[in-house]
Amino acid sequence: MNLQTRKLNVIEYLINLQDDKIFSMIESAIFESKKQETKKVKSLTQKNLIERAKRANEDYKAGRVKTQKQIKKESENW
Repeated sequence: MNLQTRKLNVIEYLINLQDDKIFSMIESAIFESKKQETKKVKSLTQKNLIERAKRANEDYKAGRVKTQKQIKKESENW
């Protein structure tokens, strides 16, 4: 069963659902999930961005870098 079919099945279930308590539990789970997604995204402040750039420059000067080729080769083993 693909995702689209599963979504349609859930929609049909919700349309026919008569129990307010169960609906409230489902609704709460959805809103909590949305909250968690929002928390994952962190805004970068100007200060954070500058600090990251400075660390990146230090890494580059110290030779702590990898080429695109090296990364590509590593990713083949993931």
